[in-house]
Amino acid sequence: MTERILPAPNLHTIFVSRETSNCPLLSEMITLGQSLQDFGLTDKDTGILSLDYGKRLLINAKNVDLKKITQQDIVEIVDYDPLKNIMMVIGLNDPTLETPEHWIIQKARHDVNAVLQINSTTLFERFQNTLPTTEKDTKPGTLERAKEILRALRNGKTVLIQNEGIVFVGINGKEIHDTLIRYLGVEK
Repeated sequence: MTERILPAPNLHTIFVSRETSNCPLLSEMITLGQSLQDFGLTDKDTGILSLDYGKRLLINAKNVDLKKITQQDIVEIVDYDPLKNIMMVIGLNDPTLETPEHWIIQKARHDVNAVLQINSTTLFERFQNTLPTTEKDTKPGTLERAKEILRALRNGKTVLIQNEGIVFVGINGKEIHDTLIRYLGVEK
């Protein structure tokens, strides 16, 4: 039996509030994001960072440089319906395109409360023969991408996205930071 893939409806974002989030995990997210400048990532390497907070999710807004992230750059996802592709949001800006896949990964795995995705073909090529990799080329922010990443995560907490980058998952920001040190080297 073959899997039938339906076209994903466009993401519909409903802003519950246009204020900055006051979640207690903001400082952890900002610290982890800003620490990325110490790992030698280039300006063309982009990232998406999210932390699970109970039934909610913190994630950076669209077009934010994680190395310079501030409280205003973080969006709080109050709820998300993957079938209707509707998201309720608190924040000043639109969430990043990859928000649906981060939501699905964190809600599917009880041992994952933090996800860092670095879109870098350089890192993909560097670890291509050493880390589990998603099998299919999928579009960012789709249910198919989330399923591919979840499949690859069966073999560890660090996986590659086919021809695109690397995903680190952990119970918290500290675990991801420790994994970054292990894979990318000691902070400068």
